[in-house]
Formats: sequence, C-alpha cells, structure tokens
Amino acid sequence: MPKNPVQIHSDLLDQVVKEARASERRRMNFNFHQLEDTANRMLNAIEPESYIRPHRHLEPPRDEAFFVLRGKGVVVLFKDDGSVEHVCRLDLETEHFGTDIPAGWYHTIVSLQSGSVFYEVKAGPYEPAKAKEFASWAPGDNTPEAAVYLEQLKKIISEFD
Repeated sequence: MPKNPVQIHSDLLDQVVKEARASERRRMNFNFHQLEDTANRMLNAIEPESYIRPHRHLEPPRDEAFFVLRGKGVVVLFKDDGSVEHVCRLDLETEHFGTDIPAGWYHTIVSLQSGSVFYEVKAGPYEPAKAKEFASWAPGDNTPEAAVYLEQLKKIISEFD
C-alpha cells in the first residue's frame, strides 16, 4: 500500500517554523521520507541564528537541491580551502527559487529571515555514518566559534555579488 500524500500548506510551514523557533539549534526538519528511501525529501525551517556546519556529500557522491518556500536564505558553496566560491540566493521576491548543488561541493545554508522554510532533496538512503563530510576548516556545531563564524559568513554574503 502506498503512503498517503502530504499536502504542503501554510499550516504545515507554520508548525515547522514554530518547532524551529523552540529548538535549541533554531532549525527543524519535517521529513517526507523514511531513512531507507532512495530519495530524502524534507522541509527545513531555519532561523537566522542557526549555524549549519559546512559539509559535502562525497562518499557516496550525492547531489542536493534546495528550494525556498517562505522567507529568504542563501546556499554558500566553498572551495576546499574554505573560501567562498558561490552564493546562491533563495528569495521568492527576486525569483531566486532554488539551487542544485553537484556532489562534492562543501556547502551550507544560511537563513536571512525569521520564519524561512526550504524544501531539500537529495539521494538516499540516509546513512548517518556516510551522510556528511564536515569541513575541517569550519567550527563545529554548538561551539563558541560557530556563532562568530556565522556572523563572518553573513558579512561575506552581504558583500558577495
């Protein structure tokens, strides 16, 4: 028996945003997939103070795509040395709807507006040990350096065009 469809509507986005705001990490996923599915599909509600450590999906190689459903953000792609190579804006007002990231790029997503929600998709299945390779040059989550790095990154983003 197939799974039931899930309608993506304002009430669902409101729910995930509320959970993100209450979360210590200031973000929350709503997964449409099961861990063993061949495609990972999820909503990501991300508040501007949430830091997502730059990472890549190299082994196995997995492309990833982000689409903005509400709010504003950027996907930042980095060279292997940690310097910013691309800033991909996600903003409905400017019709920058999404970005597709080829496997192997270090990347992060930064929310630029409270209440932002993004749709994310990448190949599955989800295997925690292989899911991400974190950038050695970026601070870890929940460290004092993470908040400083996020603010530096936002400054670079604002100057990048």
